[in-house]
Amino acid sequence: MKNTELKALIFDVDGTLTDNEVHGHRVAFNLAFRDAGLDWFWDVEIYERLLEVFGGKERIRYYIEDFLTHFNAPGDLDGFILDLHKSKTAHYLALLKSGALPLRPGVARLIREARAAGLRLAIASTTTFENAELLIKMSLGEECLDWFDVMACGDVVANKKPAPDIYLYALEQLGLPAAECLVFEDTEAGLVSARAAGLTTLITVNESTREQDFSGAAIVLDQLGEPEQGFEVLQGDAGGATLVDVELLRRIHLESAT
Repeated sequence: MKNTELKALIFDVDGTLTDNEVHGHRVAFNLAFRDAGLDWFWDVEIYERLLEVFGGKERIRYYIEDFLTHFNAPGDLDGFILDLHKSKTAHYLALLKSGALPLRPGVARLIREARAAGLRLAIASTTTFENAELLIKMSLGEECLDWFDVMACGDVVANKKPAPDIYLYALEQLGLPAAECLVFEDTEAGLVSARAAGLTTLITVNESTREQDFSGAAIVLDQLGEPEQGFEVLQGDAGGATLVDVELLRRIHLESAT
């Protein structure tokens, strides 16, 4: 049997900590396109298809190459994409600062409970460090940045999810084996990434990912839950629990190791 002591929680950001893909990132991309004088507009249907690609710059490139058959791409395509992404990031940060993108139910509660219980915390996400940092500062308080031992974000690894690189990097920075950690994700690709790194994974779906294939997840929920708003179990066994707390996480983690 593997060492089954749970020592750290690793969180994805977009769609997991906050339901920000459709109402945050998509909006910011469209504002950046407007500022650049482009007639591009990503509606919800298009954006949900683009969510199959991880990374904002990668998403723009995919859109150009697969959706815009008649687009006259500039000679410096890399620079063009980088400028668009910088503009998009500025708009997204403005949305965060406005308070328009709150944490999902149960996230703040669980993070505080986990820290009080002595569990280490980490981020593993394809979003930029700036995005993740501001979300934590705005939602939990600036002092809470120090609660996270690792902030593995953006381009710190060459291959993005569903490759396992970001999780392997986070484990290396934590100095812990996968058997002592548990991951929170919201997408099939994120699950594939985490599982490829050997990590037990809890899924909280959102409106864009609810119908994806989460085979191999330890449990699939609609949210983490609050005392007045319990979660719905979509896959797996919560043992009668109605919200995710440290006790439930330890049980899920123990069961995954046996």
